[in-house]
Amino acid sequence: MNTVICFDLGGSFIKLGKVQGDGELTLLGQEKMPTSAWPEFIRLMRSMIEQHHAHFSASSPVAISTAGIVTPDSGEIFASNIPAFHQRKLAQELSVELQRQVVVHNDADCFTLAEALAGAGKGHKVVFGAILGSGVGGGLVADGRIIIGQNGLTGEWGHGPIALTEVEIAGEWHRLPRLSCPCGQKGCLDSWGGARGMENLHRVLHGEMATSIDIIARWQQQETLAEKTITGWLQLVGQPLAYCINMTGASVVVVGGGLASVTPLIAALDEVVQGYVLRRSTQPLVVPGRFAHDGGMRGAALLAKQTR
Repeated sequence: MNTVICFDLGGSFIKLGKVQGDGELTLLGQEKMPTSAWPEFIRLMRSMIEQHHAHFSASSPVAISTAGIVTPDSGEIFASNIPAFHQRKLAQELSVELQRQVVVHNDADCFTLAEALAGAGKGHKVVFGAILGSGVGGGLVADGRIIIGQNGLTGEWGHGPIALTEVEIAGEWHRLPRLSCPCGQKGCLDSWGGARGMENLHRVLHGEMATSIDIIARWQQQETLAEKTITGWLQLVGQPLAYCINMTGASVVVVGGGLASVTPLIAALDEVVQGYVLRRSTQPLVVPGRFAHDGGMRGAALLAKQTR
């Protein structure tokens, strides 16, 4: 297969890259996402491909990793934070506009596929991808294929009223409010589990505003308030993640997103998860992904090859 044109579409930026036949990814450019206007979005996509046309052939397909949920039956995408293509049949419409084969899939699923086939999950039959970035997302791959559920939803462990309402810290129980989530529900793990969730927890426990970067740095320095926050955070995230392992049969959880880069935090999360799963492993269950920063683009290219 010839070179694949790869895009990562987020709420803030469009990233362009290429993946060659040997799987090597090369980043080529980044532009600010025109979030509200479809015509501007199309013009920018065309412009970015044209600017780097020497890297591609006329038959190079386009593989897109994007925020949002892609409905498998219709191809319609729901990405409320990117109105430029929210509720459009993105792959179908872009294929017409760009005159190329186009594959579009959710970024968490793409990340999980990349890790399962070529990253930290390689060699495992069932791989669960856990995104711990500003919020919480996920994906599931089995036998080298993305598992796509009803309405494109699989592995979305960050949403639904599953968050704990109490955590135990230093022998004391702390009640937590069921916070409203942008998804429309209350009590979602997303409110507590990502970087913003860690900040929410610190504020609720201590009445203090602090960034996740600051909280983690203070935790690594064994500062008391930060240690309490991380202890609570590990319970809030670790228990639902253990449920995911028990339900899916995953033999590894690969972590992506900004928090994946904090190796001691992921190791601490693994220790907590190991205490809740039905069968403890002699090897780490929760590990940082190899492709935390570009796994979406890599996975989209792999998906394009699978669907060729």
